[in-house]
Amino acid sequence: MKEIAPGVFYCGLHDRNRKLFDQLVPLPQGTTYNSYLVEGAEKRALIDTMYEKLLGPYCDMIAARGAKIDYIVSNHAEPDHSGAIPTLLKTYPEAVVLCSPKCAENLVNMLGVDPSRIRAVADGEEVSLGGRTLKFIMAPWVHWPDTMFTHMVEDNFLFSCDYFGAHYTDNELFADCSENLAEAAKRYYSEIMMPFRGFCAKYLGLARAMNPKMILPSHGPVYDRPEFIMNLYAEWVSDKFARKVVMPYVSMYDNTRIMVDYLENALRSRGITVARAELIGADEGEIAMQLIDAPCVVFGTSMVLTGPHPKSVYAAYLINILRPKLKYFGVIGSYGWGGSLSAPIEACFKLARPEKIPGVEVKGRPVGETFRALDEFAARIDEKISAL
Repeated sequence: MKEIAPGVFYCGLHDRNRKLFDQLVPLPQGTTYNSYLVEGAEKRALIDTMYEKLLGPYCDMIAARGAKIDYIVSNHAEPDHSGAIPTLLKTYPEAVVLCSPKCAENLVNMLGVDPSRIRAVADGEEVSLGGRTLKFIMAPWVHWPDTMFTHMVEDNFLFSCDYFGAHYTDNELFADCSENLAEAAKRYYSEIMMPFRGFCAKYLGLARAMNPKMILPSHGPVYDRPEFIMNLYAEWVSDKFARKVVMPYVSMYDNTRIMVDYLENALRSRGITVARAELIGADEGEIAMQLIDAPCVVFGTSMVLTGPHPKSVYAAYLINILRPKLKYFGVIGSYGWGGSLSAPIEACFKLARPEKIPGVEVKGRPVGETFRALDEFAARIDEKISAL
């Protein structure tokens, strides 16, 4: 347990050995699960708790501080933040869970928490700890519908739950404001927050209006210089685009790779950055980061039987659910005897809904006519991007 300020303690834990989050997101550094103990003159509150797999050391840390816990604030019911609640309620029989109404429902359904131990709070409601006031701010869809923030009023500390988080374990407590942290926060935003960009923009405005002294998220470091992370979020949630094309591809016999190489050079000659990613063994987080400011994605894919390679379909599905501010997509590739490369990929875009720029599909290996078509495709992409 580390003191952040008088009567405010960090009681989170590092999990550097975890390789995947949600069995999907790669964790190059592992992650942290952040929990905070706030002591007033009369009462104590835990703000968020712990992943159940680290329950033992977490509960030992809380017990070592002594005295009772009066409130357990659950900003969000996902088990990496709420997994310790059932055990804590047994250990502290007078403790009450404070959370949003939707979070109360989730805690009952997901963790079997006794509803009589939960008090759902309203937007703007305040609870006094004695000389310290906790104010609750409903923030639905950042990133679950149950999310809320907790504002410690007198100290002007904002406990932002997953918002402003990072899977980052290089520091013990306060943000080092390094390029490495910025990249980790960007990766986290792209994988967790980007599907809710509009809501993130809304609550960024709220956070900036509060001008908090510290931002204390549920993953990653504490920001004692909050402008660092808020400035990064302002860039990511904006409507601005780079002159960039993201190009995920998979090529079975090099024909599609030759097309990708040629298109990349054609785009670069027009001043367009190309972020290409071979999908075999690709890091989904790297692709997600590139999508933050990309107006266009081009899939390069070989044909498998009568449709695009499954890796390409998976990439399209993943991009769709991440909902970047994508405007355009296209497909290039090689096939053997028939079928469609673009139709199954287009069918994946049910949420993002980018406009299709007709691409280039060739039977067999690319030849002179193919390369002329790729030049024309590059020109169409350039025209679309330049008009934004």
